[in-house]
Amino acid sequence: MNKKIRFFQSIHFKIALVFILLLLVTVELIGAYFVRSLEQQNVEQFKSSLNVDTYIQNKLETDLMRTDTSDANADIKTTISQAEIANSAQLQVVDAKGTIRANSDINDQSGVGQKSGSGNVKSVLYNGQIFEGFQSSSSGPAYSKIIPLKNPNATGDGSNVIGAIVISASMESVYGNIDKIVKIFLIASLFAGMLGMILAIVISRAITRPIDEMKKQAIRMARGDYSGQVRIYGQDELGQLAVAVNNLSVRVEEAQEASEAERRRLDSVLAHMTDGVIATDRRGNVIIINETALDMLNTRNEDVIGMSILRLLNIVKDYTLRDLLENQEELLLDFSDKADHDLILRVDFSLIQRETGFISGLVAVLHDVTEQQKNERERREFVSNVSHELRTPLTSMRSYIEALSDGAWQDPEIAPQFLKVTQEETDRMIRMINDLLSLSRMDSGTSKIEMETINLNEFFNYILDRFDMMLKTDNEAAGGDNNRVQPLPSSRKKRYTIRREITRRDLWVEVDQDKFMQVIDNIMNNAIKYSPEGGVITARLVETHNHVILSITDQGLGIPRKDINKVFDRFYRVDKARSRQQGGTGLGLAISKEVVEALGGRIWVDSQEGKGSTFYISLPYEPLEEGDDWDEA
Repeated sequence: MNKKIRFFQSIHFKIALVFILLLLVTVELIGAYFVRSLEQQNVEQFKSSLNVDTYIQNKLETDLMRTDTSDANADIKTTISQAEIANSAQLQVVDAKGTIRANSDINDQSGVGQKSGSGNVKSVLYNGQIFEGFQSSSSGPAYSKIIPLKNPNATGDGSNVIGAIVISASMESVYGNIDKIVKIFLIASLFAGMLGMILAIVISRAITRPIDEMKKQAIRMARGDYSGQVRIYGQDELGQLAVAVNNLSVRVEEAQEASEAERRRLDSVLAHMTDGVIATDRRGNVIIINETALDMLNTRNEDVIGMSILRLLNIVKDYTLRDLLENQEELLLDFSDKADHDLILRVDFSLIQRETGFISGLVAVLHDVTEQQKNERERREFVSNVSHELRTPLTSMRSYIEALSDGAWQDPEIAPQFLKVTQEETDRMIRMINDLLSLSRMDSGTSKIEMETINLNEFFNYILDRFDMMLKTDNEAAGGDNNRVQPLPSSRKKRYTIRREITRRDLWVEVDQDKFMQVIDNIMNNAIKYSPEGGVITARLVETHNHVILSITDQGLGIPRKDINKVFDRFYRVDKARSRQQGGTGLGLAISKEVVEALGGRIWVDSQEGKGSTFYISLPYEPLEEGDDWDEA
């Protein structure tokens, strides 16, 4: 906000005051010099006028030499009365003894015939030198001149002073004239000062007006308004300054527009960046942060501006600002919270440095590497799991083969058992490798999906019939039939019942028959594997709006809540020891998820620990109208 300037603080007042003071000082100096010179001139003129004619001086010397005192005094009085001396000067004649012989002032004759008390008169009578000097009197300042009178007939350098003429004149008229001149000068100075004040105001206004306009233009420029122009009053320095201000206004407006356009481009780039960007000042306090970084750090712009970047990234305990400035190594920060929200950020730092080398800030770029770290972790776990899963059957096979090599093959009872275990472990490895190949093809997109429309009711019943047949075959085998059909590993030596709740309406769905059969086989095998002896497995098939829902429910141990979101991960087992004992690879549900999603559906599980689990498969479905024609040719 523009602060109002008081009149006595303004440059307008200061210029006028300086101009008036200079004028007054100049006038006073000139006046003082003029009055002093006039005073000296008048005094010199006054002093030169106090002279006695040589004729008067010679006659007085003759009269003083006479012996008839009375007649001589009368002649002396007559002589001095005839003397013409300016400025109404008073003359006294004193003889060699210091006695006043005559006085030209008829009103002051009391001192005639008496000794003169003036020391200056005595000094002149003694040394014979003319005396001149100022003295005070009752009427004011006066000037006195004493001229020695000498014996004209005397010769040599002896004492020949016979008297003196004392001339006294008041200087009141001289100083009175000077006082009048001084008064006239003061009046003239007053008028000159008033006129100078008017001129000073006019001149100062002429000077300050363009300055004031330039100030207003500068204020407008500071507010962002560059439209105004300073009026040019002349081609002098102020006019050139006004032209420079106008040019500056244009240049600043152009620079501001360019800077604003650049800022908008920068804001647009920062706003659309997938990486977070944080810029700091040289003290490490945040000055710029984009929306991506705010979302990553789950904060607001007004909360972080001015905050130390060390506090914002929560690295105060491990790093200092100097560490970041001296070594711009990348940091890997884990911002995962207790709400199972994983967030791992890689932070790259770079310096904001001028050409002179001065560091004016720091830029931090945040990369969300959560998925990369997760994939890397899963890759390591996958390699570890594959190695472990392969090492277990290989170790078992090696032990049995070594035993056979050591002679166990000759034992008719042990050898078949060892070969059977070796064959089972080999089958297990083959199944796992086939599952890995299937997952690899799905991940790479090379797995072919051959879609065909099937009656899902019949298809689901067909698969369930297979598991019923396996159960029946197991029961017959238990009675001693050596020609039974080999069941799936999950169904061996376990009794169960399959309850069907399948809609009677024909549901025609487009799927890949072989792959979808593998999905249901995997889920059924798990249901059988984890169901208790004599448990009931419920298979349902219902129709909803634009979807069919297939579900398989067991009465097993169930899945803990913390593990529900992980059961479809590769090699993940809730009970690893039991799963390996029952021959599982940990890939069945992962393959099932990939297949169902490839078919455009969704698979999920609902489970209560200790009560069993239900696996759901949802597939897109469009009901067929009665008039639909089928071309099966």
